[in-house]
Amino acid sequence: MATSYNSLREFVDDLERQGELVRISAEVDPHLEITEIADRVMKMPGGGKALLFEHPKESHIPLLINAMGSMKRMQMALGVQRFSEISEEYLGMVDPGGAKSLMDKLKLLGKLKGLQDAMPREVSSAPCQEVILPEPSFAPFPIMTCWPGDGGPYITLPMVFTRDPETGMRNCGMYRMQIFDERTCGMHWHIHKGGAEHYRRAARNNRRMDVAVAVGCDPAVVFSAMAPLPPDLDEMILAGLIRKRAVNMVRCKTVDLEVPAESEIIFEGYVEPGETRLEGPFGDHTGFYSLPDQFPVFHLTAVTHRRNPIYMSTIVGRPPMEDYYLGAAVEGLFLPVIKKQMPEIVDLHMPAAGVFHNLLLVSINKAYPGHARKVMNAIWGTGQMMFSRMIVVVDADVNIRDYNEIAWVATNHIDAKRDFEIVMGPVDELDHASPYPDYGSKVGIDATRKWRGEGFDREWPDKIVMRDDVKTRIDGIWNSLGI
Repeated sequence: MATSYNSLREFVDDLERQGELVRISAEVDPHLEITEIADRVMKMPGGGKALLFEHPKESHIPLLINAMGSMKRMQMALGVQRFSEISEEYLGMVDPGGAKSLMDKLKLLGKLKGLQDAMPREVSSAPCQEVILPEPSFAPFPIMTCWPGDGGPYITLPMVFTRDPETGMRNCGMYRMQIFDERTCGMHWHIHKGGAEHYRRAARNNRRMDVAVAVGCDPAVVFSAMAPLPPDLDEMILAGLIRKRAVNMVRCKTVDLEVPAESEIIFEGYVEPGETRLEGPFGDHTGFYSLPDQFPVFHLTAVTHRRNPIYMSTIVGRPPMEDYYLGAAVEGLFLPVIKKQMPEIVDLHMPAAGVFHNLLLVSINKAYPGHARKVMNAIWGTGQMMFSRMIVVVDADVNIRDYNEIAWVATNHIDAKRDFEIVMGPVDELDHASPYPDYGSKVGIDATRKWRGEGFDREWPDKIVMRDDVKTRIDGIWNSLGI
C-alpha cells in the first residue's frame, strides 16, 4: 500500500472505489442529527464506514465525516500497512547507523534527498482560491452543533496555521473553533500547544496575529496537523514525508500566511492580543463536556474555497470515535522514535477508553532494579507524553494489546504501597479531575516481576502454562473431539 493523495477529493474517490464510503442523500441537520448518525456508525465493530452527507440542512455544501475512522482507512490515508513505517524510514534518513564505507555514505546522501523533497513548496495559484466569497462568513458551511450541551456550532477538524512572531517558524495545529456569529469564533488554544505560544508572544509585543484555517485537506496534512511534533518541526514537512512529495502551499489573500493549496476551504483572519470571550462548553473526547472558559477570538477577513467544496468534520465523545484511529496512527508513528530514546521499551499502547492521555501501557525488557520507574519518569519528560495520567509498566512477555492479559498480570503483580509512584506535574487542559487547571498528580504503576534488588525476598511464581508436547498431541486430535 503506497498510495498518497494530493487532495481530500482524491481520498474520497478512493474510499468510494474500495467500498469504504456511504453517500447519504437524505437531508440531515448538522444540529445534532449528523452526530447521532455518525456516533452510531463509529461505535460499529471496526469503526463503520466514512459518511458523505450530500444535503446537510440549510447548506449546499456536502459534509464528510468518519473519513479516517477505521484501521483500513487510516492505513489508506497514510499509504502504509504499519504506521511505524513512516518513522522507521525517517530514522533511516537521519541516522547513519554504522555507515562506514564511502558507498554507505553516498547511499545515505541519497536518502537525505528524500527529506529535501518533503519540504513544503510555495505556488502562485491554487484550487483553494478558485472561489472568493464577496462577504466573508461562516454561514454557508454546514458547521455542526455536535452535542445538546455544546455552547454552539463548532468547526471540529480545522488545521490552524500561525507564525511565531519572533522566529517566523510556522505552526499547524488542530484546535476546535466555536462559532459566535457569521464573522467571529473562539480559538481554543490549549496553554501547552504551539498556537497558544505564538499568541502569548504576539500579546507580549501587543501585536495582532494573523491566523489561517484550512478545512478539508489531503489526509496526510490532516494527520500531521494533530501529530504531537516538537515545536521546531514544521508539520508540513511531516506531511511531505508521509506523501513522499512536498505539500504545495499558497499565500493567503488577506493575511501573511501560507496554506495547503489543495485545501477545500480556507478561513483567513486574525486574533487581537488580550481579546477573549467565553467559549464552551463542548462535548469532548473524554466523553464529558469540557467547561466554558475564556479563549481568544478569531475575526474573519476572507473566505476562499474550491469549486463545489467538501466540508470535512468529525465528532468526539465517549470512545471509541474516529479520533481513536488517528491516535493509533500517532502511537505507531512515534513508537520507533521513543524506542530510539528508550531502547528497553518493547511496546507502548494507549487504549481507546483511556482517551489518549489517561492511560498508557508499556512493556519493557527489564534489566535492573527500578527500571520500570526510570521508564515512567522518562515518559513524563517526553513532549506531550507528560500528560499521561496513569502509566502501567509490565515485562516484555506481556501482550499489552490484550486487555484481559494485562489486567490479569498487572493486578497479580502489584503491591500498592511498593509499586505506585505518584508525581505532580502538568496535566492536559481537558483533565476535569485535577484540583487545578493544567496541574495535578499522575501515577505510575510498576507491574513488572519484582527482583531481590527491589526488596522482594520471596520466590516469584511462574505462570501456569501447558507443556508444548501436550499441546501438540491435542492439536492433532482436537477436531475429532466434537467439542
